[in-house]
Amino acid sequence: MAETEIPKQNGTKEPVNGIRNGNGNGIKPVTIAVVGAGQRGQIYANFAIEHPEAAKVVAVAEPRPHRRKVISRLHSIPPENQFSTWEQLIAKGKIADAVLICVLDDLHAALVTEFTKQGYHILCEKPMATSIEDCVQMVQDVSAHPDQIFGIGHVLRYSPYNQAVKQVIDSGALGEIINIQHIEPVGNQHFAHSFVRGNWHKESTTSFGLMTKCCHDIDILSFYLSGLKPSLVSSFGSLQHFRPSQKPKEAGNAKNCFDCAYEKDCVWSAKKIYVEPLGQPTDSERWARHVVDADVLDIENVSEALKTGPYGRCVYEAGNDIVDHQVVNVEYEGGVTGSITMSAFTEAICDRGTRIQGTKGELIGDMQTFTVFDFLTRTKTLHEPPLEGGGHGGGDSGLSRAFVKAVAGLDQTRLGVTPDDVLNSHLLVFAAEKARREKRVVDFELFKKGCLAGTEKL
Repeated sequence: MAETEIPKQNGTKEPVNGIRNGNGNGIKPVTIAVVGAGQRGQIYANFAIEHPEAAKVVAVAEPRPHRRKVISRLHSIPPENQFSTWEQLIAKGKIADAVLICVLDDLHAALVTEFTKQGYHILCEKPMATSIEDCVQMVQDVSAHPDQIFGIGHVLRYSPYNQAVKQVIDSGALGEIINIQHIEPVGNQHFAHSFVRGNWHKESTTSFGLMTKCCHDIDILSFYLSGLKPSLVSSFGSLQHFRPSQKPKEAGNAKNCFDCAYEKDCVWSAKKIYVEPLGQPTDSERWARHVVDADVLDIENVSEALKTGPYGRCVYEAGNDIVDHQVVNVEYEGGVTGSITMSAFTEAICDRGTRIQGTKGELIGDMQTFTVFDFLTRTKTLHEPPLEGGGHGGGDSGLSRAFVKAVAGLDQTRLGVTPDDVLNSHLLVFAAEKARREKRVVDFELFKKGCLAGTEKL
């Protein structure tokens, strides 16, 4: 077969079931409480709408009334199970099989501890926590209850694309893996929204950028190379552009895009990101829906939110300190190497790229399809995993499916990871950030020992 004649390989997905009744005569849905009804909470909860036979959302804790109203309406949550704080939900006792913890990052550790005590199975949005100490403590807490399922929002593992890539690696078609290159193109508007103006713009209130944005990208290396231990880590990156020294002179002293003479020529203009797309045939409300809590978005309410809130701020005056580009290099035992590149300066929004090079072949992919080139036959095979839709190439729904299956069967292996695996993945992220800050190569095993002993800080 000539190299240009590319045969196709397609994948399939597994059906979903709920929990079998005690009498063994039927199946009831896994019941779920949602803590934090923002974007991530709604995305994971949507699985119950798509698979009502497998899962049902029965409670919500969310401080913002509009978000609480929306998710309650979508899932028919009774008023007595609608809470404005997670403490109110805790006070009611265990009212569901599982809980989705989708609050801001610095609250994860405390909530996992409390809901674990009540016997909930837990799916926690990534990252686990914002400090080494909290990550270690979280794993100790959940490991003390091995009968309870614990999952983390490392959604990339669960996309049909990455599941298919892993199958090819495990099949031996690439031979021994030598090198992996992974790129995360954050997207210029996404970065400006989330990491310059938004919730994750400052380390002191959340965490460093590699943890908040790319911990699941570091994790995908662990997924591809399961069984190989990291040995050495280095990293480079900085906040290059989004700072006062880069502000165009024409912008003067403007602090908000609505007061700026340079706005019409600024690629980071809040008007261009949030207002001008409204009413367009594309996904015109993509960013605006995160700015205004309302059923209907229009120019007036979006503009008012931008004038008075953080999302209208000049990107050069936002007070952010998150790196806008970073490279991480990892050497694994046996000399295998892997790298992650994160950049804000891309058109693509999180359309990740993959290159995996082995002794028998090379895999190149784009989160939707990938090719495998065979060095011996000089032929190339196109793989087209099923496109399930949703975020992260179907990884969001893939994780929800795996979590529900794990809870239904009381089987942690359905998630493909243990709490210790999750911790190791996070510690690799901390090690990479330490390497970047200290401009040195970090010995991962020594770093991990220090973390577990409580002597390693970041």
